[in-house]
Amino acid sequence: MTKLVRILHVEDDPAIQQVAKIALEAVGGFEVSSCRGGQQALEQFSDFQPQLVLLDVMMPGMDGPETLRQLQQRFDLSGIPVVFMTAKVQNHEVQSYKELGAADVVVKPFDPMTLSDRIRQIWQQSLLPDHD
Repeated sequence: MTKLVRILHVEDDPAIQQVAKIALEAVGGFEVSSCRGGQQALEQFSDFQPQLVLLDVMMPGMDGPETLRQLQQRFDLSGIPVVFMTAKVQNHEVQSYKELGAADVVVKPFDPMTLSDRIRQIWQQSLLPDHD
């Protein structure tokens, strides 16, 4: 099984960005590239070559769903799970994110001590063949 190493994290709130980066790097041992918004994520994607994208839903300018659409248009995301982070997690909202192509949703506020485990769990599930 391929080991998850590189995560592209897109988050406009500097405090959340910093907590997630520390949680993923210090606790999880991941290499994290942080972006302030969708445009920066599009610019960094090729150079960083993330294995997983952790994407805030609500951002000024280009929101998470639009960022995902732009990434899908410009890059081959097969094998690169995109995980939304949001406080908006009613069933119909989660379903709409998955319909856009998200692998899963992480609920904000998140526990920094368990975030890496949750990301690894999503990563492992995304590598399994679909049983639809």
